[in-house]
Amino acid sequence: MPTLSQIAVHPIKALDPVERDRVGITDVGGLDGDRAFAIVDASGNYVNGKRTSAVHRLAADVDLDAGRVVLGEQGTDERHEFDIDGDRDALEAWLSEFFGDSVTLETGPGGSLTDSAIYGDGTKTGPTLVSAATLREVASWFDGIDPAEMRLRLRPNLVVEGVPAFWEDRLVGEGGHLRIGGVRLEATGPLPRCVVPTRDPHTGEEYDGFRETFLEHRERTLPEWVDRSVFDGNLFHLTVGLRIPESARDGKLCVGDEVQRRDG
Repeated sequence: MPTLSQIAVHPIKALDPVERDRVGITDVGGLDGDRAFAIVDASGNYVNGKRTSAVHRLAADVDLDAGRVVLGEQGTDERHEFDIDGDRDALEAWLSEFFGDSVTLETGPGGSLTDSAIYGDGTKTGPTLVSAATLREVASWFDGIDPAEMRLRLRPNLVVEGVPAFWEDRLVGEGGHLRIGGVRLEATGPLPRCVVPTRDPHTGEEYDGFRETFLEHRERTLPEWVDRSVFDGNLFHLTVGLRIPESARDGKLCVGDEVQRRDG
């Protein structure tokens, strides 16, 4: 039986994930604690992997319940702990020194600081989803990358076990949705990938030929039933974006929840 096997939120946009056994849903349709903070430069731009590989070298251990974060550089032992609200000036000063640029920390409800499109009701695409089998399959295309690392490269919120590889592609289509436990979610489409998956998640080092290898295997393994038009002529897509309707935002998602795919 398909089940929700893993939940991850990224409290500070572009930085390390936090594993959760259960997670609530915010009033904007995101996961509680996911992209609730974002590092922003003086021009108001997000500091993320699309703009700088330096984010990969920044280790972040966030305690969501305590509201604290421990920061340091990957591969070193030195760490600095901050209260995210109480030590905000010191936290922003440390981040500014790390990035060599003046930055601040923007705050919002979980799911509000994503890059995804805004819908007519003012909400954004909610969590992202992939099957565990997809992670295993795609990892097998690359020497030295295992499924756990592929998950860090793709940064999905939700992982589903008990379904075949690329099962999530079946969710894409008019009227398609799924139910996880008691929560209804609507598939918005496959996610185009940026440069982030091509880099080592801990060092930022580029994997030579990642995109080319991905495209070669994606073409070869793309199920016949997939509507290619949803990819806009570019198969460098993986994981599926989801939208949580207002009527379902009082629910919770829990590891072990049954996952049901539905049409209409």
